[in-house]
Amino acid sequence: MRLLLISLTALIVLIQYPLWLGKGGWLRVWDLSRQVDVALVKEQELKARNAKLASEVQDLKEGTGAIEERARYELGLVRDSETFVQVLDGNGKQQVAGVKP
Repeated sequence: MRLLLISLTALIVLIQYPLWLGKGGWLRVWDLSRQVDVALVKEQELKARNAKLASEVQDLKEGTGAIEERARYELGLVRDSETFVQVLDGNGKQQVAGVKP
């Protein structure tokens, strides 16, 4: 009887092994599910970034306001009728303002 009990226990363990640790087992399914969740979050971030870039491209194609704003802040350009003023605050941070005469 004891031998039969040990044999049945061994068979149950052998049957459970593929279920938990095999190629299509629960641990592999859990890991793949976690990877899918990470990929979906990354996809949402990339979709938001693409939408932002698409709206910026559309704005650059249609309007001059975005181009002017980029020229002012990124390149430090001013109009002919403006005077360039650079102000440093107490922390040494730069603040730039265009002043019309």
